[in-house]
Amino acid sequence: MKGSDEEARNHIVRALEKDVSNLQPIATPSTYFYGKAVARAARFALIAEEVHYHNVIPRVKEFLEKSLTPWLDGSYRGNALMYDTKWGGLVSRVGARDSGADFGFGVYNDHHYHLGYFCYAIAVLAKLNRSWAHRFKPHVYSIVNDFMTLTCGQQSLYTRLRNFDLWKLHSWASGITEFADGRNQESSSEAVNAYYSAALIGVAYGDVHLIATGSTLAALEIRSAKAWWHVPVNSTVYEPEFTRENRVIGVLWENKRDSGLWFAPANWRECRLGIQLLPIVPITELLFSNLEFVKELVEWTTPALKREGVGEGWKGFVYALESMYDRENALKNVMNLNEHDDGNSLSNLLWWIYRRSSNPN
Repeated sequence: MKGSDEEARNHIVRALEKDVSNLQPIATPSTYFYGKAVARAARFALIAEEVHYHNVIPRVKEFLEKSLTPWLDGSYRGNALMYDTKWGGLVSRVGARDSGADFGFGVYNDHHYHLGYFCYAIAVLAKLNRSWAHRFKPHVYSIVNDFMTLTCGQQSLYTRLRNFDLWKLHSWASGITEFADGRNQESSSEAVNAYYSAALIGVAYGDVHLIATGSTLAALEIRSAKAWWHVPVNSTVYEPEFTRENRVIGVLWENKRDSGLWFAPANWRECRLGIQLLPIVPITELLFSNLEFVKELVEWTTPALKREGVGEGWKGFVYALESMYDRENALKNVMNLNEHDDGNSLSNLLWWIYRRSSNPN
């Protein structure tokens, strides 16, 4: 870890002990929020491994087994993943009954987002428990193939590259619902996470083809995010008036771009930053590799944090980027937070911050 010392390690270890001890059965049946919660827990195992604190890993492994197995063996009562023969893909039981449930997962919205979180957690558990990985390999590959199969034609059970656009070189999150302005995608970072997580499953199973495919799509998604979703001060992609007012896109459509989000207005800048950053994982380093842009983005966002009612979880994402050029101030800000995003944690934020040098120059 960059710039780390024994004090930093101890800080992370204390956070890990608390976060892991507080793991509880996941209450939500939502494919999206359940996926975020189980991926959040998986991060604890990898952070613990990185700081050489293995005491908490058995507890995380047990939690992942209990949380993921019911989805794969069909015993989870709150929801389920089912194969849809009409469109060739997985849908949630809840989403199949209600097109508005699970953010439209039943009509193929956001598949790479939701399943990407599951893939991250599955990859970690497959690393920790080889017998579990072997037992559920067909189920795991069904989840991956839903959004990332390259096979086409009658022999394929799944739509080829369901979300990824080989012409635009990025994904679209919208499913089979038609919109006047075409397809759209809000979170570029969750798209990156999906292909990155699929590549991690390839690592866990020794599947070089899956590693190569996931890594390639993740790299293309990052390149497109930097081109279309990130708006540096010196950007010439959009008209000058738009560039002066924006540092990130809210939602990118085929025929327009929105500053607002599906769930928040344009002036909630902390949400706009956060939705283009979460989840914080190692590949986030590559998505936000331009330190000059990171500083521009944080300075553009910070005034919005003074607004009444700003969520603590969204603040955490702002401080995470701030740490890339001002570690000490970001650390102070993070330690003053009272809660974190449901896919994030103090352990994860400390891991991210302590990877920074105290002098980024």
